[in-house]
Amino acid sequence: MSEALRGWYFPIFRSQHLIRKLHSVVHTSCVEPPSMGDLDPIAFDIETSGFGNESVLTVAGFASTLGEIVILNTAGRQANSTDLEQRLTEHSAQGVDVIVVDDEVGLLRTVEEIATDRLNSDRHYLTAYNGETWKGGFDLPYLRTACIAHDVEWPFLNMAYADVFEFVDRFDTHDEKGLVGVYRELIGKESCDPFEDSAEAVDAFDNAEWEPLLLHNLADIQRTLELAMLGERYVPRSDFKMKNLSPPN
Repeated sequence: MSEALRGWYFPIFRSQHLIRKLHSVVHTSCVEPPSMGDLDPIAFDIETSGFGNESVLTVAGFASTLGEIVILNTAGRQANSTDLEQRLTEHSAQGVDVIVVDDEVGLLRTVEEIATDRLNSDRHYLTAYNGETWKGGFDLPYLRTACIAHDVEWPFLNMAYADVFEFVDRFDTHDEKGLVGVYRELIGKESCDPFEDSAEAVDAFDNAEWEPLLLHNLADIQRTLELAMLGERYVPRSDFKMKNLSPPN
């Protein structure tokens, strides 16, 4: 486990597994998010077991320049977090922390603990690729519905959010709109993603193929983070369409 990652996460006291310190907890009562120029991106991405009523969250991942963390829902099956962490760290510049939980509730509560207690709303903004846009998006709407189903509080209170998908049209991506295609056009580096299509993540979960499933999520949060940082260099600040994720109540 890298020293840089140790500075990113606090321990989660619900289990024996340690999460590295992200930053000191800072709560703010402001309604409007801080200026984007003051914030660093935290990329977020989820995987699910499908899109039907019976589908569940299988993985949630966070990435910053200090490292990544991925949370795996095994649905009660076995997984060796230490072994998975070692294998994933080979594909990270700063290190990856792997947390294994038994079910969707455990995944949601772990996300809540990380996001509510450890993300610094004065230092960071959350970002995703088509996670939530004015036309819809996937990750945050899915997360909200899962929180409602399990009576888990919304995790991202007083957290600024800007979606990468909202500004990719400020680049010429040769009609590419998906995360993989846009990343290939604008950055073009090799990734650790073992899948040709995101649908393969569903089969990996069904077959308890944890390493490729987590590698897919790791690749997505790394790509999202790199695109967000690229946008910060070249896209007008107003085009980031930043908002505060806190509900009014």
